[in-house]
Parts: sequence; C-alpha cells; structure tokens
Amino acid sequence: MKVVILGAGQGKRLLPLTSDIPKALLDIGGKSLIERQIDAFATCGVREYLVVTGYAAGLMESALASIAQARGVSVKTIFNPFYAVADNLASCWMARGEMTGDFVQLNGDTLFRADLAARMLAAPLAPVTVAINHKERYDADDMKVMSDAGRLTEIGKTLPPETVDAEAIGIYSFRDTGPKAYVDVLEASMREPQGLKQWFPSAVGRLAKTVEVRTLAVDGFEWCEVDFPVDLQHARQLVAYW
Repeated sequence: MKVVILGAGQGKRLLPLTSDIPKALLDIGGKSLIERQIDAFATCGVREYLVVTGYAAGLMESALASIAQARGVSVKTIFNPFYAVADNLASCWMARGEMTGDFVQLNGDTLFRADLAARMLAAPLAPVTVAINHKERYDADDMKVMSDAGRLTEIGKTLPPETVDAEAIGIYSFRDTGPKAYVDVLEASMREPQGLKQWFPSAVGRLAKTVEVRTLAVDGFEWCEVDFPVDLQHARQLVAYW
C-alpha cells in the first residue's frame, strides 16, 4: 500500500500565514500538517509515500526528507509545475505513473489520527472507496456526496444540498482494478479543454458511472480540514487532546 498526498497548494485562504510556506507545512501543535498525515499512516505500517509538491517545493522537499529519515519511511516527491494555474486534478495526473498498485490518496489539508487511517486501510475491498462524514447541513465549501446503498453516485461541491447524503473528507483509496480505471479517467480529463480547472473528485464522479465506488463512513472519528484561519485554530485545539 502506498499513500499519495496532494501537497502542491499554497493555501491562499490562510494568507498571510502561508506567505512563505505551503499549507501542508503549517504547524499543528508542534508538528506540520503533512507530518501528522504521514505519522498516522506510518503507525498503521505504511512505509511508502508520494507527495505532489508545487508552492515552495524546496521547503517541502527538505521537510519531507527530514520526516522520512526520522520515521524510517520512503517519501518521494513529484513537482507539479501547473500548481499556480490549475486545480488539483493536474496534481493527480502528474502522479499517474506512481498509481500502479493499491494506494490511498489524501488531500494535503485533512488532519486525522491513526485510528481513522486504520479504518480506511481496513475498508472492504472495492475499486474505489471514499471516506465520508454525515452532518445535519452542508455548506458551499463541502465536497458533497450522493449515494445509493453505500455506493457513491455523485460527488461535487455544487450538488443541491437537499439531495446530499454526506461529505467527502479528502481520503480516497484505489485498489484492485481501481488504480488503472482512475488513471484512465485522469488521462481523459486532462485532454479536455477544462482539464486544468477541474478538481479530482470530478474524476471520481466519472468513475462512479462505470466502476464500483463505495463510501466508508467515519462518523465519530476526529478530523478536520484546514482551509481558513478558524480551521487552523480548530485543528490546534483538536491535537492538544491527542
């Protein structure tokens, strides 16, 4: 099992905190966000990581080299030269050559503990699995999900709130036939005129039309996305009790 982390973004909504460092290197209770992600999966025995870098790539590469040495894991980086003009589908496309076996893909701004990582790794076998969370209402920034008996049917931020069943938290697994199917969709999507302006969940939504994309509820697990200053404050409060 390999973990692919999308860490190319600056995190402009967190400015000025991200003026000089990417969002993934922000300090969360004494460790960077990406360090906590790697720690969570390393605790579960995962030894191989691929990080897509972009903004302040040199800082990321230096930090990741230190993390890899300290934890005895392999961390490879791939630079996405389109990070300033593209959304994260391009980062996934840059990493497609590494998607040759089973892997977990993470958004670089999702904070979680090892128990949630273990839950994802232990999910029933399916080509694609999407970690989801249920709540009473969903806002415009949520990556909303529609499903039918545990099978994802639609995913996107613009889905009508009244049709939504859950939100995707930013952790996806691709196993068995899933990696090849995903790479094929990434290739097709990047050949389209709007390819650079797509988020990768659009590729997951396309996959759902032809392969089984299962949802995995992680309700009750502690996690958060770090998009805004208030999220960063919440993240630091969370880890204070971990």
